[in-house]
Amino acid sequence: MPRHSSRNREKFKTMHNVFDEFTNRNLFKLISRGHFRGLESPIFIGKESNVFSALTEDGRKVMVKIYRLEACDFNRMYDYIKSDVRYTRIKKGRRNIIFMWVQREYRNLLKAREAGVSVPTPIAFLHNIIVLEMIGSTNALAPMLKDRKPKDIRDFFKKIIGNMRKLHKAGLVHADLSGFNILNCDEMPVFIDFSQATSTEDSRAAEFLERDIRNICTLFRKFGFSADEKKAKEKIVRP
Repeated sequence: MPRHSSRNREKFKTMHNVFDEFTNRNLFKLISRGHFRGLESPIFIGKESNVFSALTEDGRKVMVKIYRLEACDFNRMYDYIKSDVRYTRIKKGRRNIIFMWVQREYRNLLKAREAGVSVPTPIAFLHNIIVLEMIGSTNALAPMLKDRKPKDIRDFFKKIIGNMRKLHKAGLVHADLSGFNILNCDEMPVFIDFSQATSTEDSRAAEFLERDIRNICTLFRKFGFSADEKKAKEKIVRP
């Protein structure tokens, strides 16, 4: 797609008139920088963000996650960020918090990926938009764990705990891990949604880790596996 023609710009505006002008401008900038050619179809419509599939110039699928500026609960976001030692100087304000939320997801994903955690590769971000590797087939996102019970439940649980251990060793806690934020990609767990992930130096890190472990063990008990929270934590935090 030619990157700067007025015709394409007008077509872009028509296709994306569901978004505010600020978001449209940023989408066009990301397209102009070659990160993707344009949005295709919605993958997920949430309370605060929309996730779309998009095609790159070489035909690969990516995910484009767009936070809706007026719908976001920036007070909740601030509550998560303010205790993160990496963001102690953050200034409160709706847009500032949302933009930092997106940047935080990008940084967390980079750090998790470098530690060998199974996560989508972060590609780019700009203000309220983040572009990520598509996890799944060429036509669909891999299902959430809550919707796709693993064939080998014990092995899948073991892989999740292994990923949580790698994340912890990298100095991060996911802080919202559940069957919603783990994909079952061909019997391999992939962790997603890292905007709320925080440093292990966060004053609430232990609380968040306990909650993550409880959520995962509760889910796997529903799957029929006797997941033990104490043993899981020992495996995650051991030196």
